[in-house]
Amino acid sequence: MEYTHLGRTGLSVSRLCLGTMNFGSQTDEPTAHHIMDNALDQGINFFDTSNTYGGAAGKGRTEEIIGTWFAGNSVRRERTVIATKLYGAMGDWPNEGKLSALNIRRAIDASLRRLQTDYVDLYQFHHIDRDTPWEELWQACETLVAQGKVLYFGSSNFAGWHLAVAQAEAAKRNFLGLVSEQSHYNLLTREVELEVLPAAQALGIGVIPWSPLASGLLGGSVRKQRDGKRRYSDFLAKSLEKHREQLGAYEDFAEKLGHEPGDLALAWLLHQPAVTAPIIGPRTPEQLAGGLKALDIKLSADDLAALDEIFPGYRPAPEHYAW
Repeated sequence: MEYTHLGRTGLSVSRLCLGTMNFGSQTDEPTAHHIMDNALDQGINFFDTSNTYGGAAGKGRTEEIIGTWFAGNSVRRERTVIATKLYGAMGDWPNEGKLSALNIRRAIDASLRRLQTDYVDLYQFHHIDRDTPWEELWQACETLVAQGKVLYFGSSNFAGWHLAVAQAEAAKRNFLGLVSEQSHYNLLTREVELEVLPAAQALGIGVIPWSPLASGLLGGSVRKQRDGKRRYSDFLAKSLEKHREQLGAYEDFAEKLGHEPGDLALAWLLHQPAVTAPIIGPRTPEQLAGGLKALDIKLSADDLAALDEIFPGYRPAPEHYAW
C-alpha cells in the first residue's frame, strides 16, 4: 500500500479510502466487517462514513456497524483513520441538521456513541451551510478539538471560494481550518478542475474524490450492458446512452493497455496532483480486491493525454475561458 499525507498535515493515509455508504443498506453487518478486516490487511487505513448513511436500515446504521467492528478488537480502531460527516438532517425537529454550533455539538456526540470511539480523526462538513457564519462554526470546532473529540476538519461538495473563505476565517483565529475536501471527481465529471482543485492545492487541502467510477459507468458499462451482466436505473441508463461513444472508446483504450476499465479510472485519479485518495465503496470483498489493482497501474504522459482526448477536462480558471 502507498501512503501520503492528508493535505498539509502530518497525518499519513492510504492512497485509497474505504467508503462505507453501502454498509447496512446493501451490505449486511458480517460482510461489512469482513470487508473492513480485508481493507486493513491490505494496508487501507483510511475509512469514510457519514452520520446519515444507512439507507433503508436507518440513518446512523452505517456508523453503528463500524462501531461494532471497532468494539470487537481495539487494534482496529488504533490502525484506522476514521472520517465521518455531518450536515444532513437526522430527524424532523429544528437543529437536527446543518452546521449550527448546537447541531455540531449534538451530532459529534451521537456519532461517537454509534462508532464506539472517543474521537474522530476527520470530521467533515457534508455541504456548505449558507446560514451559519464561519465565526460560529469554527468556534464550535475549536471546542471539539479542545475536548479531544476531533483531530482534523474537512469539507465536502464545497466550491473553490468556499474553501478560500473557510481558510481565511480560520486563519484569523490561528486555527488549522480545513485539511481535506471531498469532491465529485472522475473522468466524466471534471468541473472541479476549474476552481476547486486549484484552490485546494494552493491552500494545502487534500482532495478526496467520491464516485470515482461515475456510479459504475466507468467500470465497463458498455460491455456489461452488451453482455447482459448489469441492468441500470433509468437515470444511469440515460447517462450511459448520452456518453456511449466516449465510454466505448474508453473501454477499448483500457483493453489496449491491458487494464479493467474501473481500475484505469481509479489509476487516472491517483495520477492527479491534487488527489489524496479516491473513495472506493465495495459492496463485497471481491469488489475491494478489484479496486486495489489500480495502485499498480502507472500511466505515461501519452496515456494521460489519450484519456484527456476521450474525456476533455478543464484548465484552471480563468485560463480555461479567458486569457
